[in-house]
Amino acid sequence: MAGYQMLMILSVVDGKFVKSEGKVIISYLRKIFPFRLNLDREMEELSALPKEDYLLHFNNVMNDFYEDSTKKERTALLKFAVKVVNADKKITAEENRYLKELFFAWDSEHEE
Repeated sequence: MAGYQMLMILSVVDGKFVKSEGKVIISYLRKIFPFRLNLDREMEELSALPKEDYLLHFNNVMNDFYEDSTKKERTALLKFAVKVVNADKKITAEENRYLKELFFAWDSEHEE
């Protein structure tokens, strides 16, 4: 669920959620979780999160994902993260900031 939460934060950090971003997230969920998921709890948690806490929560779930994933899973999530921020054809400064957090945290020196 950490991957889902990261993608959701990326989709709303620019202040709006567009349908094309949602489609990318659904594609991620279908690829990673071939069974039906109940995302109500995850949505409640994210909905209650103040915008000023997005980056802290993003970093927490990013670290959780890293600890519980393989290099292949992280690479797949990075690709989906880029697709989410590109889905509306515009990458904002905020979206770029979060992507940089993700790429810098998971760079190759951490793969040793």
